[in-house]
Amino acid sequence: MTSAVFRIGGDLEVRRLGFGAMRLPTEPGPERESSIAVARRAVESGVTLIDTAYLYGGGANEELLAEALHPYPDDLLVTTKVGVARSGPAGEWKLDGRPRVLRDQVERALRRLRVERLELLQLHRVDPEVPLADQVGTLRELRDEGRIGRIGLSEVTVDELARARAIVDIASVQNRYSVLDREHEPVLAACEAAGIAFLPWRPVAWGEAGARAEIAAVAAEAGATPTQVALAWLLGHSPVLLPIPGTARLDHLAENLAAAALRLDPAHRDRLDRLSEPE
Repeated sequence: MTSAVFRIGGDLEVRRLGFGAMRLPTEPGPERESSIAVARRAVESGVTLIDTAYLYGGGANEELLAEALHPYPDDLLVTTKVGVARSGPAGEWKLDGRPRVLRDQVERALRRLRVERLELLQLHRVDPEVPLADQVGTLRELRDEGRIGRIGLSEVTVDELARARAIVDIASVQNRYSVLDREHEPVLAACEAAGIAFLPWRPVAWGEAGARAEIAAVAAEAGATPTQVALAWLLGHSPVLLPIPGTARLDHLAENLAAAALRLDPAHRDRLDRLSEPE
């Protein structure tokens, strides 16, 4: 039977179906109040893993989650990401894995989230202009200093994951992945072999019409929605997959979370296994 929980880093237990906060509006007004309500409802509904990042509003998303949820329940993990900054010539966003930038972003995240330690901190992207050893080594130093509990990576290759693991323990990987988008299947396999959590972003991605029609057909037969089928497929595909679907609507949140209870029969799963993103 598919387990409903996973221990990130071998010890930090979370429910496998989490929540991605990226889509939550943060500007003052009714939409912000709705965002706070969605975040609170997610936790009330049993979510114990919430994903955010500095990139999401330059820290505004982190501040929103702190306003909505602090003081945090003991079993809630809010994980954030660093390594993207307004470092471009005109102040535009770009990858920035320089050690001083990573350190500064971690310190600011600690203040915004109102915590003394980030239990899981992920490198948003590997900066090709900075040696990987410098980027991962800085996060290792921050872990040794007690500012970070566990270290994760995002959008990495199998080789980058292996090189990073030679420097420090890696607890999670966050790559794009869904029933119709399996480009990173080799990375998932590497994570599964090592017991590393894999947090697929964009876990519900719709491809060409034929694939969508097949998912819709399975959903109709299973008495579920296509979104629920896509999420249930992920939960059953690998025990290390921790989907983090995001939404700014309460009804969509309820729909997403209900996928945890959906069990696809072998025939349905076989049909979905044969789908893939078109070239």
